[in-house]
Amino acid sequence: MSGRENTAVAGINPSHGEQRAGLFGSIAESTLGVFEDFFDWFGNLGFFSWHVIKAAVTPPYEWRELFRQLDEVGSKSLPLVALAGAAIGVVLSLEARYSLSRFGAKSMFPVTLVYSVIEVMGPIMTGLVVSGRVGAGIGAELASMKVTEQIDAIEASAINPFRLLASTRILACILMLPLLTVATDACALLAGWLAQAMVEPLSFHQFIYTGFTGATFHAFLPPTIKTAIYGLIIGLVASFEGMRTRGGAEGVGRAATKSVVLGSLFLILADVVLVKFILVVFP
Repeated sequence: MSGRENTAVAGINPSHGEQRAGLFGSIAESTLGVFEDFFDWFGNLGFFSWHVIKAAVTPPYEWRELFRQLDEVGSKSLPLVALAGAAIGVVLSLEARYSLSRFGAKSMFPVTLVYSVIEVMGPIMTGLVVSGRVGAGIGAELASMKVTEQIDAIEASAINPFRLLASTRILACILMLPLLTVATDACALLAGWLAQAMVEPLSFHQFIYTGFTGATFHAFLPPTIKTAIYGLIIGLVASFEGMRTRGGAEGVGRAATKSVVLGSLFLILADVVLVKFILVVFP
């Protein structure tokens, strides 16, 4: 076989070492691309956050749009979070009654339910429910405005889109999440008491008195106030994804999906950090 034929065969059938080198090279390029996209996304989010903060603190203020977003985020999310809270209360009531009965600690049921709802399940469930509803809505709405060039028209009209569209929605999420959390907690406790009262007699007065015995504002305020951070995450991520979307109708769907997925993911990660912070600051 001639040298030319050997070269051709070598080109068609590369050695095992060359295959491994090519495979490792493609993996390295893919990993590098993921890291580049990761830091690029957070860098763009930082610039977006700076523009939103600068627009939010400088007049004129968009009070009408802010009140409209408060209604959109708050009152229109109330039925959903109330239903989710009631479901949480029933489930926790059934699980707690079964678990406490095994250890002969049924008298601890009210305290267990109250602390489980107020400190753990109420805040995180409210954040996830609002992220699914409001995050997707904000992302899809702003994305559709972006692909139809409505945001460009707003900017051409000498109106700051960061002030009108982003800051109002983010502030509405920050203000309404704690109030929605209170509603979730109330519905969960009421449903949990009803589920328990249907099995064993338990007056509502006794349930409240026993459940909140020893409870202080340190047990109630920090888990509720921390949901304002959840609102910041939901509004910021959804507004960012909506106002940077590309690609027509496909881009709108992609923005809505990423708003929910990333918002929920960052919300859960923030909950881990905030729980540790609260345990340190409010022992």
